[in-house]
Amino acid sequence: MRFSLLISVLRSLGPVVIGISLGFTLSLLSVSWSEDACSPDSKEGEAVSLGKDGLLKGARKPNSISAASDVTSEEDFQPRIVPYKQVQPSAPKKVFRAKYISTELGMRERLFVGVMTSKNTISTLGVAVNRTISHHLDAVIFFTGSRSRKIPHGMFVVSHGDERLIWNMFQTIKYIFDHYINEYDWFYFVQDDAYTEADRIKALVEHLSMDRELYMGRPEEFIGGAMEGRYCYGGFGYLLSRSLLLRLQPFLENCRNDILSARPDEWLGRCIIDYTSINCVGEYEDLCDSFQGLHYHHYELAKNSDPSKEQSEEFKKALTVHPVSDPEQMYRLHRFFTEIELQKTYDEIAKLQAEIKNVSVVAFEGNRSAQWPVGINPPFEPKSRFEVLKWEYFTEEEIYSCIDGSPKCELRGIDRMDVADVIDTAIGELNKKYMPTIHLKKQQLINGYRRFDPIRGMEYTLDLQLEAVNQKGHSRSITKRVHLVRPLSQIEIIPMPYVTEATRVHIIIPLTLQDRSYVDHFLEVFASNAFETSENAILTFLFIYDPVEAQQVSQNDIFASVKSQITVYERKYPAVKIPWISVKTETPSQIKFMDIISKKHPVDTLFFLAEVSTNINSEFLNRCRMNAINNWQVFFPIHFQEYNPDVAYHNQPHPDTVDLVKDAGLFDRRSFDEACFYNSDYMTTRSRMVADVQENEEILENMDIYEMFVKYSGLHVFRAIEPALRQQYRYEVCNPRLSEDIYHRCVQSNLESIGSRSQLAMLLFEQEQGNST
Repeated sequence: MRFSLLISVLRSLGPVVIGISLGFTLSLLSVSWSEDACSPDSKEGEAVSLGKDGLLKGARKPNSISAASDVTSEEDFQPRIVPYKQVQPSAPKKVFRAKYISTELGMRERLFVGVMTSKNTISTLGVAVNRTISHHLDAVIFFTGSRSRKIPHGMFVVSHGDERLIWNMFQTIKYIFDHYINEYDWFYFVQDDAYTEADRIKALVEHLSMDRELYMGRPEEFIGGAMEGRYCYGGFGYLLSRSLLLRLQPFLENCRNDILSARPDEWLGRCIIDYTSINCVGEYEDLCDSFQGLHYHHYELAKNSDPSKEQSEEFKKALTVHPVSDPEQMYRLHRFFTEIELQKTYDEIAKLQAEIKNVSVVAFEGNRSAQWPVGINPPFEPKSRFEVLKWEYFTEEEIYSCIDGSPKCELRGIDRMDVADVIDTAIGELNKKYMPTIHLKKQQLINGYRRFDPIRGMEYTLDLQLEAVNQKGHSRSITKRVHLVRPLSQIEIIPMPYVTEATRVHIIIPLTLQDRSYVDHFLEVFASNAFETSENAILTFLFIYDPVEAQQVSQNDIFASVKSQITVYERKYPAVKIPWISVKTETPSQIKFMDIISKKHPVDTLFFLAEVSTNINSEFLNRCRMNAINNWQVFFPIHFQEYNPDVAYHNQPHPDTVDLVKDAGLFDRRSFDEACFYNSDYMTTRSRMVADVQENEEILENMDIYEMFVKYSGLHVFRAIEPALRQQYRYEVCNPRLSEDIYHRCVQSNLESIGSRSQLAMLLFEQEQGNST
């Protein structure tokens, strides 16, 4: 019993005893090891401080080292107070960040193209090269010896100022090192008398390893055969890798001083071989690369040869063709190779369509899963009755959906061309399907329908009456219904000229006798939106007098009150000047008074032509600056016209601010009075209508500025909804002396701005109820 009790006690206390024992053992080992770590040669009192009992005081870690002079006894230790000093925060270091992510990540473009040209050929062959390859490649730069007087438009030309061929080649390579060596992986050089198939050279470099030292082109033996190796003949172009150029860079000056040659391509080849031991190759072979066996295909063109008659496979596979004698031959080559690539694209599309049809058979919905046409987005599916797309009915001569609201109008212009093209395409596709068994000829279009689907494009349904002729010559008339789609093309970014929001806007406000009552409200709104915010704009009033009012201006100036208001605002805002111009005319035509204003301003002036009832703010002025582009585009905004407040808010208090809601107003599509354009564009367009004005002077009164730009300018006319441009309600007096079209638009605009149909109906209903009682 006692033995079992002893065993149970030992079980509970055993781990504790063992733990204490291990602790003492390890502590003794640690003290012994620390004493051994001290230097055996140290003298008493030098390395450590010992007590009377000989034990180590202030034992330190084995790897700590201390000099004797730094150790003091505990008896000599004097405590001291270290005052706290606040650490002054240092200015943060400015971290440099690259402008573009690609620069920071070290990403480079794939291909740089340098075209070697001269002042004698840059305007002919150089222009032809630029037109055939520049829109396919990212960077195309033309290098020439001495610059010609006039550089062709749209070309980046670098002139070295010397006609020596070797010197130009040296300067070209040096220019690449200075500007583009860190931006591109591959550098392609070609002469301007060679045609380059741009898409094929791009495809070649896409399959090449960018870390390879490669010198690729048509290999050529050196003249005389005295030197081993082969260089790339410059006539067919050659490809250099960035890694090869970087290896060559330190020795470029040595090549210029030591290598003598009559040909620039031979000089560069000798330089590359001498200092890098890399020869020109016409085929890319690398066992470690999956794209081994890539060839640099080229073709030497015979003199006065016709590209359309060349049938050899070498010619059809060529990346470059040389020599090209004139620009016409360059364009013919470009057309030939473009047709080859286009046919390849059509073949690929047909192959993909066949594969989609084959796969759709085993799909869950069967053939219904393959939309028609194959590869085109499915039609738009309306979610409500209001989203159903309407079809327009047309014949070969007329269309039953007109812009002016007429039930029927003549089919003309681009619409007539569109219908004719669709009918021809339908006949061609039917003959592809049924020939040679049956040949179909068009007799007439019975019915035609079309609609625009924003998802897929323009859709057509045609009922065609056709004459079917069989192989024996027998014919009969049949009716065939066909469906066609003109699909939307791929979305592309169109380059636009650079514009800025810092341009000063000159605002022109024409005033007649009937407009005087609106000036006070206009100046009040404009002062808060422009004068108080220091908007970069100048306000100019144009006072329009008729002949009678002009004769009485000294006794009774109809604009005297307006001129006094202008003086008040100029005193209130000393930095503001509001000029005004007076004109006398019977018919206040836009073109007539703009002729006067245009002569009083520089050619680079940006005009905004507006009305006195227009509320102008900074938001709209910025869009005016952005949408009016000199020598490119004019801007005609569609303002929001407020309804007559007595109609829109009948028996209700009038609100201080009007929201963009259907019961408050509408966008007045019949008004073309507001316009943003540059003076230079106006002057150029105005000069083009001089001949028509000489034949008919009334054209200045029958035409507004909008129609003038559309008919004579050749610029982009940008007509768009402008929510920031609002116009308070006013009844505009329409001048019957202007053209019938302008007068009709003015009357319709007045009628539509009275109120909405529901508001007018409610007024009539109330009036009828009042009359009945």
